[in-house]
Amino acid sequence: MDLARVAVVVAVVVVALAVAATMRRRRQADAPTQVRHQLPEQLDRSDFPRPDAPWLVVVFSSTTCSTCADVVRKAQVLESPEVAVVEASYQEQRALHDRYAIDAVPGVVVADRDGVVQASFLGPVTATDLWAAVAGARGDDAPSC
Repeated sequence: MDLARVAVVVAVVVVALAVAATMRRRRQADAPTQVRHQLPEQLDRSDFPRPDAPWLVVVFSSTTCSTCADVVRKAQVLESPEVAVVEASYQEQRALHDRYAIDAVPGVVVADRDGVVQASFLGPVTATDLWAAVAGARGDDAPSC
């Protein structure tokens, strides 16, 4: 009889542990889904040089990123009286990265006079795609450089 009682106690303990583990898994909330790696849809033009220029191209970058340097070179060609081009590197302009929640680089935004982003790119971009985006936003056949 003692052996039977021990078996019953062991079975009850095993069932109790299984129930407790199941309840703990059900109570544990999943981590919230975080939207990441998005570029802003609106900029405050006063945060950047030449707020009076009709168009603004901002390259959010990092000085430790070789891809960023390539994107900056491609964007700088767009500089003109109509288009202000700004490099905002994390190391030199961290406040801008924080303000616009930039968490990945390179990121390029093309904004109009009101700061509304008309085009954006996250990651490497070809010169053709970048130039076409600026031209398309401006309503040109080709950007004037």
